[in-house]
Amino acid sequence: MDNRNKGINEPARFSEKKPDKRKDLRNHLLVLRVRGESKNKVFFGYAKNISKGGMFISSVNPRKVGEEFIIEFTLPREKKHIQCRCIVEWSRSYKPKSRNEPGMGVRFLDLENDIKKMIDDWVKDSSPFL
Repeated sequence: MDNRNKGINEPARFSEKKPDKRKDLRNHLLVLRVRGESKNKVFFGYAKNISKGGMFISSVNPRKVGEEFIIEFTLPREKKHIQCRCIVEWSRSYKPKSRNEPGMGVRFLDLENDIKKMIDDWVKDSSPFL
């Protein structure tokens, strides 16, 4: 039997992509300066995306999963300084050959509802895909 055509009539198998578990719309084109403070250590980073629930902060020294800290930022068109507690949900360290940049995903813990709405409105207005 010729094995060259074996399986030619079988349906193509595609790797299944995991569904995105994030529930809030986010702006992916953001470069937002962020200041964080934890245990008297201050760090600066750049948010690469944001939603009313949290943000991804690009950083070569990401915090550990479960660490809580105070975060401060200002949305580009808003004049209001935003400050709240957040927790690190996931962290990705620097790897020389990785295409993914190092950083951490944080979830806001005590962000007021009016600030959540302001972030959500800003994301909707800023998104080129909507």
